[in-house]
Amino acid sequence: MAEPVSLIMLQFLAWAAERPRRRADVREAWRSCPRISVWEDAVMDGLVAFDGNGVIALTERGRAALGTSSPDGAKRNPGDDSRIALRSMRTTAQ
Repeated sequence: MAEPVSLIMLQFLAWAAERPRRRADVREAWRSCPRISVWEDAVMDGLVAFDGNGVIALTERGRAALGTSSPDGAKRNPGDDSRIALRSMRTTAQ
């Protein structure tokens, strides 16, 4: 069975799925703590990949971890309880 994905990773995947993001944007937005490198972990775990132009996208594995069938199914819902937001994403994706 696959290891569960952390809440911060789910938040990162939802953020990355919202729209195309360049490598510099990802590094700037997710640099809060050098010990928490969620975007680097996502790359190493095969959840996201950068294309030749430096734009990040969810991989098939990343979409599955997020519980969506396509990048359009992942929507961030700031201010809401993350469990409610994730439940909403799963409902929308189906």
